[in-house]
Amino acid sequence: MSDSTLQALGGGAKPTAQFGHDALVACDNLVRIFQSGSVEVQALQGLDLLVDEGEMVAVVGASGSGKSTLLAVLSGMDAPTAGRVRVGRWDLMAMHAKERVAYRRQMVGFVWQQTSRNLLPYLTARQNVAVPMRGPRRQRAARADELLDLVGVGHVADRQPQEMSGGEQQRVAIATALANEPQLLLADEPTGELDTATARDVFDALRTANRESGTTVVVVTHDPAVSGLVERTVAIRDGRTSSEVLRRDTGGDVTHEEYAVMDRAGRLQVPREYREALAMTRRVRLALEADHLSVWPDGSPR
Repeated sequence: MSDSTLQALGGGAKPTAQFGHDALVACDNLVRIFQSGSVEVQALQGLDLLVDEGEMVAVVGASGSGKSTLLAVLSGMDAPTAGRVRVGRWDLMAMHAKERVAYRRQMVGFVWQQTSRNLLPYLTARQNVAVPMRGPRRQRAARADELLDLVGVGHVADRQPQEMSGGEQQRVAIATALANEPQLLLADEPTGELDTATARDVFDALRTANRESGTTVVVVTHDPAVSGLVERTVAIRDGRTSSEVLRRDTGGDVTHEEYAVMDRAGRLQVPREYREALAMTRRVRLALEADHLSVWPDGSPR
């Protein structure tokens, strides 16, 4: 007798809820393998990640760590090789081409690092923001002005991209990405070509979009300093989530706490500086204490 039949009869155990069933974004043992000539490149190697609706999360990591591949998968521009990845009601492992187009139009907005990729050069800021919208022209123009004001660049509404600074272009790009009211906004190194002060303006615009419109935001960056600008920073190393930094404001005192991330198989990555300081190499000794787990270098006294 099947589980569904047992449940219909009022008997049998209820099925276990899927990992991340209540999160907006759920990556479970996500794998992405590329073929480069005769060599297989594993960009993502069993990555686990949960992002709740309404969160703003920064994903950091060195070049080649897999962070941009993760964003490409979440945006629907790339297909995962194995594992499970869901965004809202969309199962990104099972989507065919037509569904993938609908997903990208309805569910996600995207901001590239290169300002030239985000905006059409022959349109004004207002026209760029209005392009993805539907409805009467006047209504679209009014909505475009609202979004430009939201991210602090209403003054460039009638300018073309070449008449704007790099920071203004990126904030117009954020407004454009919000045009169809996506649930998830993805930004790949949006401040990579900007100076520190201008980069902060762009992050402020992303935070405003998150706070005012309720859009969930995932930002990929190589800059670890962003942990001071968002509530949660996820670090990726070797294609897996390795650590998280949580920013907490406790009555005016802001604290940052770093946590190692344990995946669903019980694996965690010990930071390199810890391993080197204690000469941890191939094997470590574990000891279960009353309320914690001790990790000892191989050969240390018992």
